[in-house]
Amino acid sequence: MIHITSQECFLWHTTIKICDMPMFNPLTIRFWGVRGSIPCPGSHTVRYGGNTPCVEIQANGQRIIFDGGTGLRVLGEHLMSQQPVAAHLFFTHTHWDHIQGFPFFQPAFVPGNQFHIYAVPGKNGQGIERRLNDQMLHPNFPVPLQIMGGDLRFYDLEAGEQVHLGGGVVVSNEALNHPGGGVGYRVSWQGIHVAYITDTEHLPDQLHPGAFALADRADVMIYDATYTDEEYYHPQQSKVGWGHSTWQEGVKLAQAAQVKQLILFHHDPSHDDDCLDRIGELARARFPQTLLAREGLMISVYPNVIHFPATPQAS
Repeated sequence: MIHITSQECFLWHTTIKICDMPMFNPLTIRFWGVRGSIPCPGSHTVRYGGNTPCVEIQANGQRIIFDGGTGLRVLGEHLMSQQPVAAHLFFTHTHWDHIQGFPFFQPAFVPGNQFHIYAVPGKNGQGIERRLNDQMLHPNFPVPLQIMGGDLRFYDLEAGEQVHLGGGVVVSNEALNHPGGGVGYRVSWQGIHVAYITDTEHLPDQLHPGAFALADRADVMIYDATYTDEEYYHPQQSKVGWGHSTWQEGVKLAQAAQVKQLILFHHDPSHDDDCLDRIGELARARFPQTLLAREGLMISVYPNVIHFPATPQAS
């Protein structure tokens, strides 16, 4: 079923299940930022949103946050009414659009809140604490990381490492193809699998093995669809080597990996709402179980998910 909640008129809530299981709490996914590269607020991005990447997953009492773009600030405002807060923040990499919301994440300033923060070090060897600290040093920011009053715990991961969060929730990672390095993540719980595959460039002659491992038979795959094939291979303005993929490659991966639901993500800032509508139509013609990520989209996933309905239309 699809409906807009009465509490938040911009929150899409989509629930797909084979049978009624009222005693089973679902895994939920909520999108707080869906753009790549740079925030792009304005009248042309009202329906899909202009904040940079931030995705929240909740499973069996564990709150997982992927990336800290400007969407993290919005999530932080939401969490301020739920003190105390504990969460696990996983960063795919530390390019600006994935960390720029962290200095404005209000719950991190509140004593009593606890955040476990993870990333695989970049190719320069710098860990996640160093990278988050550096962006808040003078002259970049008025106050340092150390002013945050929350309990911040930093972990440098190995590529391919699994993190067991408790309650049977496991987060694994695989190296992806992005300048400076980057990883994607897979959340597994009670037979449900969600793949978060962003900021990765597809390979010219085969599926990327790391991306395939994350996507393999996933219930939901969130995929970097920054470009169209036409933009990526443009003869004068090629995006080859820029570290991103296309919606067409997302469809190929979803089909090969037998993904149940594809969600196109990391929208290019030049793609306005109408452009994204067209991309959605084209993608669904090839892979019907396709949605485009939009701010406020919330999905509940139960065991034995088989499909999602078509993208809801605003009313």
